[in-house]
Amino acid sequence: MRRRILATVTALAAGAALAACSGESGTPTLTWYINPDAGGQAAIAQSCTEAADGAYVIETSLLPRDAASQREQLARRLAAQDGSIDIMSLDPPFIPELAEPGFLAPVPAELEALGTEGVVQGAVDSAMWDGELVTIPFWANTQLLWYRESVAEAAGLDMTEPVTWDEIIEAARSQDKLLGVQGTKGESLTVWINALVASAGGEIIANPEAPADEVELGLDTDAGRAAADIIGRIGDEGLGGPGLPTADENASMNLFASDDGSFMVNWPFVWAALGEASPDVVEDMGWAIYPQVEEGADAAPPVGGINLGVGAFSDDVDLAYQAVECIVAPENQAEYFVTNGNPPSSVEAYEDPRVAEDFPMWETIRDSLDLAVPRPQTPRYNEVTLGLQETWHPPSAVSPDSSPEEATSLITAVLRGERLL
Repeated sequence: MRRRILATVTALAAGAALAACSGESGTPTLTWYINPDAGGQAAIAQSCTEAADGAYVIETSLLPRDAASQREQLARRLAAQDGSIDIMSLDPPFIPELAEPGFLAPVPAELEALGTEGVVQGAVDSAMWDGELVTIPFWANTQLLWYRESVAEAAGLDMTEPVTWDEIIEAARSQDKLLGVQGTKGESLTVWINALVASAGGEIIANPEAPADEVELGLDTDAGRAAADIIGRIGDEGLGGPGLPTADENASMNLFASDDGSFMVNWPFVWAALGEASPDVVEDMGWAIYPQVEEGADAAPPVGGINLGVGAFSDDVDLAYQAVECIVAPENQAEYFVTNGNPPSSVEAYEDPRVAEDFPMWETIRDSLDLAVPRPQTPRYNEVTLGLQETWHPPSAVSPDSSPEEATSLITAVLRGERLL
């Protein structure tokens, strides 16, 4: 895998040189604003430039590392009607904020099937706003339940069947082990809250398309209280370890790899990371669909990844969508998975034999993405996620009797302009 990554990084320099030469010769240059990766998007840009046979050149421009800064930069430039923004790699929670004011060029009718047919359902849902497809899914992401086979066996859990949060909490408790979860005051906490609420059959926002002063939250409900109960128990009993209030995905992975590890909810990046750092752990490592909140009710795992949007003020909207069609081709998504570790949104891409070779849990990832539920799709996502982090942290202080109500009160007041975060 290292050789593939090095090859894609090398392609970045070659692609930039090709873009410069083509731009000077009069060929339209499309700028694709990308999130940081291991060079995979630059390699796809070069490949699609070559496939375009002179119709256009794709030049990549790197966005900041964290999603919030990416959102801020793009939103400001689009608000200024920046015509240099052709294609954007967008984190799904921030798509409605750009779609609502008309910053995204409409998806052509002939390309709507590209974003909906043969695409995992979680990615389709994350590409929508107000009932319309506004972006094209590129790569998707989801959290799995990773487990130490020895711990699950000792606790008497049959991991070939769905398990619940109650069962893994009890298993960790009975074996004197810890759970790998993300309790830091950041976006990963919102991811956890949303997955729990959705798995319990609820939703954080009941009417996401409503004006800010009419938004109704679904937190102070049975589903919200069930989510708070799980987080509060793990925090109060110390089952997430002493570092839980600051634990992000990497910290959770390190805890899982320690002698105290048992179960962990996390993204697929942990497979390659632990394979390099802790091969003995990988030998004792299994995977399954995200835990259920209620026994017998399907879990609603987190969904992430990147969708592609086209800037409404681009001078080359039609060409940009032609380029998007090339970028998201199944063969490009499969290549991106095996070189950069980012799962495809295309169902067909999972059939590439290289995928099964490098990611033996590919079926579980694909199935999880069909069950996955996006975080609240709202133009006011920033206020919602910060309000959740403010009221559901630290995990040890989360209570089903108070946290859902506190979050509802704070977020509602902020949306109505009555309070500041």
